[in-house]
Amino acid sequence: MPLNIYDQQKRNLANTRLFIVGFVALLAVLGMGADGLLYAGGFSPGLPLATLGAVAVGGLSAWWSLREGDKAVLESTAAVPLDPSDPRQRVLENVVEEMAIAAGVPKPAIYVVPDPDPNAFATGAGPERSSIAVTRGLLERLDRDELQAVVAHEMSHVRNYDVRLMTVVAALAGAVLLLADWSRRGLWWGGRRRDSDGKGGVFFFALWFLAVLLAPFIAQIVSLAVSRQREYLADASGAELTRHPLALASALEKIAAAVEPTRSIKQGIAHLCIEDPRGGTDGQRQGWFAGLWSTHPPIARRIELLKEMAYRA
Repeated sequence: MPLNIYDQQKRNLANTRLFIVGFVALLAVLGMGADGLLYAGGFSPGLPLATLGAVAVGGLSAWWSLREGDKAVLESTAAVPLDPSDPRQRVLENVVEEMAIAAGVPKPAIYVVPDPDPNAFATGAGPERSSIAVTRGLLERLDRDELQAVVAHEMSHVRNYDVRLMTVVAALAGAVLLLADWSRRGLWWGGRRRDSDGKGGVFFFALWFLAVLLAPFIAQIVSLAVSRQREYLADASGAELTRHPLALASALEKIAAAVEPTRSIKQGIAHLCIEDPRGGTDGQRQGWFAGLWSTHPPIARRIELLKEMAYRA
């Protein structure tokens, strides 16, 4: 059945929680296996050192990202502060002020990325410190209603703490990758000692070894899945702010029609953008396998859901 704005928000929030639980469960499985290997090898520190070490590194990475990550993102795109003397950028400033009031959050800092491809992103630690950046191409191609809809989408990322969530997910993914790497390095030493001592279960070891091999792929798939769910939620929340889902649908159609990549935006921050900066048909791909490796859901599906919301709102 088609979903209205509030149903879409509830479903996406529930799905995102499931993804986070999956990340934590994967960390726990890898940690137990790595520490079990240490104990089987005769090293008994009394604490799960491998698990604690990976979580500590992930926590430090998340802390740095929340503290300095937004500056690094803006610098990497060559974004510049808004210029009030430019008529288009004055319109952008007015729209951001309106949507900040509608969302009930402080006005974010506003930046413009000197790139002809239409795109936009939000960054920061949350509503108390956030920035919204749009490309020059977006300002040139969208009318005021469409620009307002895109800003509302990005403001929803700010209001919903999406950027902070994605930072935490990235930190968890990094911890999973680190722990998997440590585990692979310890397999030869720990595995040999365990075999010679005749300790441990072969079945458990085989399952854990498989988890170590698959962990990097699982971590990437889960982080991409969280990114896709947040895009659906921001579409619904943005439509709630403007009460005009068709304006965002129209904006996405124009963004999808631009096939050139957003060259100023690196793939490492693609999950922050309203659409995949690679351009071409990357945002159009549908199907189970293609969807697993996409930072964004198919743009055609997003447009379809927004039109359903408009008819049911």
